[in-house]
Amino acid sequence: MWGQPPPAVRSSEARHPLPRYNLAMRRFVLLLLLSSLLLAAQTVPEVEITAEPHHHLILENKSVRVFYVEVPPHTDTLMHWHRHDYVYVVLGAAEVVNQVKGKAALAVKLQDGQTEFLPGNFAHVAHNPTDGTFRNVTIEILEDAKLRQAPTHWDESRGLDILQGGTKEILWVKDGVRASEFELQPGGVVPPHHYAGEQLFVAVSDLDLRVDVPLKGPNPVAMPAHLKSGEAQWMPAGESSRMTNVGPKPARFVTLEFP
Repeated sequence: MWGQPPPAVRSSEARHPLPRYNLAMRRFVLLLLLSSLLLAAQTVPEVEITAEPHHHLILENKSVRVFYVEVPPHTDTLMHWHRHDYVYVVLGAAEVVNQVKGKAALAVKLQDGQTEFLPGNFAHVAHNPTDGTFRNVTIEILEDAKLRQAPTHWDESRGLDILQGGTKEILWVKDGVRASEFELQPGGVVPPHHYAGEQLFVAVSDLDLRVDVPLKGPNPVAMPAHLKSGEAQWMPAGESSRMTNVGPKPARFVTLEFP
């Protein structure tokens, strides 16, 4: 009895092979649909970075174009172009899936304040797979073609300086631009120094700074005493200042010095 299947089952299978056919057909249609979606994704036109809605332009001059980038949880950017070499400063630890056009997707983990340089001339999509918002500051180096050919004049490309109540770490020199990361404890001081060229100041954390000598020049500017994480300030060349962290928390910021 147990070795023989019920006759009704055999009879049903013999008379109605249609369910197996339907299952195979459904699988075929599903594969066809997925193939069509993948093909459509590959043919989506790229947009310029200025047309990508997660990139918000916050500063622009002849040297840089600075974007505040904010990608909500489980969201993709549009496929967008980076026409110039660029730098990104990560705001908060994050995980991102980077899909460069024509290449396999790559998942990367990023640390708060991580500052990286990337050669331009590519299009990509950034996917945020996490439950938190992915934030960064993206800085396009608009004169990258000229700067690549210019000789570097920096004495150091890496190094750590101990400040009064803080540190300054030179991260790298790319396209003649030197990136440094500062961390100041409450009361910490960056001593007065002479800027060889113009520089961009990017706040990694919310911070309160006192600038003892106001910045001067043909177009006078004063660096705000209060900066929010992700805000940026362009600083003219040749000015000397002393910066003190007057806030209750450590202050973290990145500078990009231009030749």
